[in-house]
Amino acid sequence: MSCPLRFPPGFLWGAATAAYQVEGAAREGGRTPSIWDTFSHTPGKVLGGDTGDIAADHFHRRPQDVALMASLGLTAYRFSVSWPRVQPTGRGPAVQRGLDFYRRLVDDLLDHGIRPLLTLYHWDLPQELEADVHGGTAAGGGWPHRETAHRFADYAGIVAEALGDRVQWWTTLNEPWCSAFLGYGSGVHAPGRSDPVAALRAAHHLSLAHGLAAQALRAALPAHGRIMISLNPAAVRARTRAPADLDAQRRVDALATRIFTGPLLHGAYPDDLLADTARITDWSFVHDSDLAVIKHPLDALGINYYTPTVVSAGTDNAPPRHDGHGASARSPWAGAEHIAFHRPPGECTAMGWAADPSGLYDLLMRFHREAPGLPLYITENGAAYEDKPDAAGTVHDPGRIAYLHSHLTAAHRALARGADLRGYFLWSLLDNFEWAYGYSKRFGAVYVDFATQARTPKSSAHWYARLARTNELPPPP
Repeated sequence: MSCPLRFPPGFLWGAATAAYQVEGAAREGGRTPSIWDTFSHTPGKVLGGDTGDIAADHFHRRPQDVALMASLGLTAYRFSVSWPRVQPTGRGPAVQRGLDFYRRLVDDLLDHGIRPLLTLYHWDLPQELEADVHGGTAAGGGWPHRETAHRFADYAGIVAEALGDRVQWWTTLNEPWCSAFLGYGSGVHAPGRSDPVAALRAAHHLSLAHGLAAQALRAALPAHGRIMISLNPAAVRARTRAPADLDAQRRVDALATRIFTGPLLHGAYPDDLLADTARITDWSFVHDSDLAVIKHPLDALGINYYTPTVVSAGTDNAPPRHDGHGASARSPWAGAEHIAFHRPPGECTAMGWAADPSGLYDLLMRFHREAPGLPLYITENGAAYEDKPDAAGTVHDPGRIAYLHSHLTAAHRALARGADLRGYFLWSLLDNFEWAYGYSKRFGAVYVDFATQARTPKSSAHWYARLARTNELPPPP
């Protein structure tokens, strides 16, 4: 009998959520609309016309949810702050009622021995910044507009002043690729714009926002404060070894991953990315000092992973969204539009994503090599399944347990090969508002009855609790 896999002492076992997906209370406490409020209330943008107005009602059920985390043995909780709840217009002083919610959340977590990891931005830009045309384009402001990066740095400083004495770990941005290319390229995410130049401008200004916010955080946080960013790098594979397919792999890797890791880790955009996109833009929106600002020293790198990406060359088919959604929108791949995307082999989750842990291993080893000495965290990993309570009210989800077991086995293998992996955050703690899918997809380890807001830990939650308490990988079902 093989020995069970053990993780290093002090390894963080957490779960993650995002403000718009779980909080609800969309019009309470001075909060004003974010781009996702506007987008979800626009007919035809979200499946079933769903919105995040109530979501999982975490705003009102915070104490219950923190107690639930403690009962599951979690040692960390990764949550995001709602920018329009704290700074409704994206400018000016904070709304203290908004900050008070996060003060209470952090205090509750610390009282239960759970480490808070705070994310400043998980896609909920204040709508007023998106609509602002002052100094922006005729189509609007938002992330294609340079000023938004400076507004974000001001916001980061406000939150750091309020919570920096109790929160050690700060993540600036979550998945800036999605914000830039799904929000401004394909238009399938908020704010729903379809402009390849705007997408590339947004990608740069998001990176600049990270660098400026990191500077603001360093100035406001105590010496023990730690700064990171969570990316969703693509584990891109060519369908064949043909030169055209390998070039498709290179192009997608440049747009999915190196467009962010180039400036963040190396202080430069990749030459091939600039060449691939030269017919779209001359990149004149990059100012001389920007790259030095973006390459602010990181204390860790967060990696979000769900499934690998398989590509080939030469097609007129519209590529699917990078996050695996449908393929009905404009391509988000500026400069690489005519590339075919293929479903990897193997069993798929309810999202239609292949459950392939080898991509996670490959990414961990890639960044172990590319950024030696930089600690890594898996800040999102999980799967959606068709979860339903049985007659006794129990929610069995063996598929999710198998998915988690295989991916954590891959993570352990990377650890054994030298990767400096420090923690794992399950996506997600709760069933929630799954962006353009509304409430049709369930990623949570905890089942939420959205009619009653009752919480029921699924079998995977109990399995994960055993792992969190023992630091030892339990067997799959």
